[in-house]
Amino acid sequence: MKIFIAGATGAVGLPLVRALTTLGHQVTGMTRPGRGSDRLRELGAAASFADAFDPEAVHKAIEAAAPDVVIDQLTWLPANPSDIIKSMPNDTRLHREGGANLLAAAEKLGVGRYVMQSRGFYLEAPADELADEAARLRYDAPGEIGESTRTIGAYEDRVLASPSLAGVVLRYGFFYGPGTWYRPEGAIADQVRKGESAIIGEGNGVWSFVHIDDAIAATVASLDAEPGIYNVVDDDPLPVAEWLPAFARWVDAPVPPRVSVEDALKSAGEEAVYYHTRLTGASNRRAKEKLGFAPRPLLWKGA
Repeated sequence: MKIFIAGATGAVGLPLVRALTTLGHQVTGMTRPGRGSDRLRELGAAASFADAFDPEAVHKAIEAAAPDVVIDQLTWLPANPSDIIKSMPNDTRLHREGGANLLAAAEKLGVGRYVMQSRGFYLEAPADELADEAARLRYDAPGEIGESTRTIGAYEDRVLASPSLAGVVLRYGFFYGPGTWYRPEGAIADQVRKGESAIIGEGNGVWSFVHIDDAIAATVASLDAEPGIYNVVDDDPLPVAEWLPAFARWVDAPVPPRVSVEDALKSAGEEAVYYHTRLTGASNRRAKEKLGFAPRPLLWKGA
């Protein structure tokens, strides 16, 4: 296939380009000018420098690539995970405007399939249950998280409702592994070693992770799978009170302390409390059935 990837040099984008070129696909990666183009070329992919916020430039880039599939892996993430909430408005805008530009160009140019990155950790589900693909994103989440979920949810709806595209929504869990924050030499491990992480309240928010290589495998499988939504998460959804101490042991760091919700609201804000107390795990049953998804066990579970 001829495949156009926006966000081609990110944590997902670059290994995805590597996997697709290895399989013989012709890949064009959209990225910012700089070293990213060299990374794409050494993998055998073409580089496109269109600005996601410029609809005309995006249209011309996709037109030049003439792809069978457009994959949106755009994200705007900070180097320091402590800045995630501060950076979220830019990330939300990127999905709202950049995603709209990609989708509009793909529709106008007759692209057959459109794959978008979504979130598998902001899903609604009853207490003690896992969210399946029928779950909606949590539009009532506080602050910047709510802005993000409402924007991404509306984007999901547009992709799935497109009359001309086969739309695929991949709701990834929290990425871990090479190139991510969650690895022995990653930013989160560094925070834990420095004593900058803590379990808020009961730490009962349930997180679903996915190894980056398993996420790539699912993305490749989605290129010719049944359209629709897939939760791309592993088999080990765990509350913060379980996974964070295990992660600390895995990276040879001290077990994080606990802080009260009241103190965390003052020091870290309502979004941080939400992450630790309100998130819900997700089910991967459909991805296993339709994508042949076979995620590895969470690497630090039981550490």
